[in-house]
Amino acid sequence: MDNIVFLIFRRMRAPLLALLVTYAIAMAGLVAIPGQDAAGNPVRLSFFDAFYFVSYTATTIGYGEIPYALTGAQRIWVTFCVYATVIVWLYSIGSLIALLQDKTLQRAVQERRFAMRVRQINEPFYLVCGYGQTGSGLVRALTERGQRAVVLDNNAERVNLLKIENLREYVPALRADVRRPDNLLLAGLRLPNCRGVLALTSDNDVNLRVALAAKLMQPGAKVVCRADSHEIEANMASFGTDHIYDPFDTFALYFATALQAPCLTLLADWLGELRGSALHDPVQPPAHGLWVICGYGRFGKALYGHLKEQDIELVVVEARPERTGKPDCPLVHGPGTEAVTLEQAEIHRAVGLIAGTDNDANNLSIVMTAKALNPGLFTVLRENHLMNRELFDAVDADIIMHPSLIVANRIRVLLGTPLLTDFVHDARFEDDAWACELIARIAALVHDKVPDVWQVRIDAEDAYALMRRRKDEPLPRIEDLLRDPRDRGCRLRAVVLLRRRENGRTLLPDPKDRLREGDELLLCGRSTAQSSMRWTLQNVHALTYVLHGASPPRGIVWAWLLRRQRRRAAAGAKPADAAEVDDTGPVDCEESR
Repeated sequence: MDNIVFLIFRRMRAPLLALLVTYAIAMAGLVAIPGQDAAGNPVRLSFFDAFYFVSYTATTIGYGEIPYALTGAQRIWVTFCVYATVIVWLYSIGSLIALLQDKTLQRAVQERRFAMRVRQINEPFYLVCGYGQTGSGLVRALTERGQRAVVLDNNAERVNLLKIENLREYVPALRADVRRPDNLLLAGLRLPNCRGVLALTSDNDVNLRVALAAKLMQPGAKVVCRADSHEIEANMASFGTDHIYDPFDTFALYFATALQAPCLTLLADWLGELRGSALHDPVQPPAHGLWVICGYGRFGKALYGHLKEQDIELVVVEARPERTGKPDCPLVHGPGTEAVTLEQAEIHRAVGLIAGTDNDANNLSIVMTAKALNPGLFTVLRENHLMNRELFDAVDADIIMHPSLIVANRIRVLLGTPLLTDFVHDARFEDDAWACELIARIAALVHDKVPDVWQVRIDAEDAYALMRRRKDEPLPRIEDLLRDPRDRGCRLRAVVLLRRRENGRTLLPDPKDRLREGDELLLCGRSTAQSSMRWTLQNVHALTYVLHGASPPRGIVWAWLLRRQRRRAAAGAKPADAAEVDDTGPVDCEESR
């Protein structure tokens, strides 16, 4: 605000001084020149009358000569004042219009309005630096989950695009250089409800500077960065960046896992999908045979490294090996878009092809040419720009890899359900049969839609009813939380995937295990199961029914009825709620509601 006021007074200083001097001279002349009243007696105008007269004549309104008719000398002076003040007013109004069109003032007003809107956010929010393909996808995913975001981007077109996006939550956005720490502070970096900073620009150096500034100015904030250089990743990790995502290494690990453990890959895909998506069949690339990698850049090298560890036969096709380097496998010099090049790579006996250059047109051409030579190929296609989505869908590749979407999906899962990231990491150490069995259990619960995934912490916020229990009463077992609050004999259509407590994490914990305060549970299942469990954890009556089979009456009237019922029971009548409570574990009941 101080900058705006200073700029206004600095630019309007000369016009305002001109107005003050012109008015002062005009008023002084009217006071000094003698006039006459109606009787012809000499009289002088007061300063108030002079100011009033000059005020309306300067704006060419003209209410007449008051309080008395002017003399000839006064009229000559007034004529001079009218022209002088009109000229000064035109000069002042022109200066004001020029000021309102000034880019510096407009920028200061935008920053002021942006800062006010950020401070008005009462919920936790994330500061997103970069609204490109990764940032835009992540912001939409966050807002659809009800989470708030603030965006900084140096591209005015992207910021304007955000303003017309149909998002569920309002997202304050500003065109600003994210490398400047003052812009990060303007976006609320030091506000207590800023949960984290997401550096998602396409420039590794910019992301590095954002991460460094965030860690220095707000050490408690979570910092998540995108990087596709191992040197930059090491630099980020050296000062404590919380999460670093390399899209090429991430996909390479995903693809290598899909070769050896398709069920583990399908499990991670199902749990990480957006709510309401349809279940899809597993994609199983051939684990034996020749694979042709077209493009030995960052993406090709990442895939080559993971596939080489699995002793898969590889051939690399690269147009500029002098720049990218040469792998320790057969290398074919060429673009891969021509049949001759692919034939040199023995495409006829290959089982799979990876089109991984940084040019979308070349990747499409590679896949089309390769399929014409070998229709049975399993194809992996790299998509660099989302605007080419229709073309890539028409090619019908088995796997389409988009670097920006990979990073956006990983961060969306991390921010939405952090325990899911831990679960996927720990599940990689299990065998594929374990994952196949778990997939069968989940599919039986949810049928044709991906499961809802949620997490619960046993504390006063997520489990209010549990924290209101009697001090001498132990916490319930895990299986008790899976009872239906409408019929405790039925099990909710959900499964506990992970339990985290201070001494570590446990995959698929035993339902008989008792909960502890501070435990965190990751669950998946139907959306109805999630809402029912939330109701049990928050409502004391529902929890009492789930644990004991009946909810004790509360309130004056219900307490009186309970005392009356007990007196009748003492007289020999057995109350209805004194029946034996079936404390066996819940059973599966097909939901009809």
